[in-house]
Amino acid sequence: MNINKAVITAAGKGQRTLPLQSVIDRDGTEKSVLQIIIEEALRGGIEDVCIVVRPGDEHAYADVAGDHAGRLHFVHQETPLGYGHAVYCAREFTGSDPFLHLVGDHLYISRESRGCAAQLIEVAARESCSVSAVHATRENLLPYFGTVGVHRLSGRRNLFRVEEVVEKPTPTYAEQQLVVPGLRAGYYLCFFGMHVLTPTVMDILGQLIMDKEGEQKVSLSDALAILAHREQYLALETEDWRYDVGIKYGLMHAQLALAMSGTDRDQVLSSLLELLAERELGAVPQGDGV
Repeated sequence: MNINKAVITAAGKGQRTLPLQSVIDRDGTEKSVLQIIIEEALRGGIEDVCIVVRPGDEHAYADVAGDHAGRLHFVHQETPLGYGHAVYCAREFTGSDPFLHLVGDHLYISRESRGCAAQLIEVAARESCSVSAVHATRENLLPYFGTVGVHRLSGRRNLFRVEEVVEKPTPTYAEQQLVVPGLRAGYYLCFFGMHVLTPTVMDILGQLIMDKEGEQKVSLSDALAILAHREQYLALETEDWRYDVGIKYGLMHAQLALAMSGTDRDQVLSSLLELLAERELGAVPQGDGV
């Protein structure tokens, strides 16, 4: 299975400006969030990238894409009909090909020399099926992620067959239905924000949109739940890191994570220690000199 296309969704109401923000990447250079996401895809062998945007946003996105603007294709999500609908807007771009999908408000940091996307693409190509990256996630974070019920493949430490997909499950439901043997108590496998998807997903999304007649939002999780019963669909557990720049302090957290794994690590650590020391000293009551 040849995977050389990527789709990045960035048309959500609270998502549109996030990829335009600037951070310092691991190599010490200033880049937009979008540029870092595009480079993550390119490291995995992607050649063409489609970005799903609201009408009129494409110019701002092209401006912050750095040297990669020539690889970009833009499609519009004119009506906010949900995450699944946003992915479906790219159906003409993907055609009959499998594609890498990333979200425009997440940054990814790999623990190894290969990028997160490269690892996922390698597995999807080898297994010739859709594969979602998943990450062991604490129970209190379930309201933020789609979560999978899985069966571990024999002899494969981090690869699972997906049996169920639930968008933002309650802790009670997760405890009853989504426990993964071998995972720490209170942890579940939640989406990492990165998938390789076959054309079947577009067919499923199209049917869901038609059934709802544009009156309800369509989630990607709904389509993936159907996919799990239609063809082989796997989950790759990753120990890499994902950072949602759209949550409170998310951009700051992502910036610190990039710095801690980058060339300026020692410099940033020294600055943080100095800052903490200044705050601690400032909080100590001064003596009266007696």
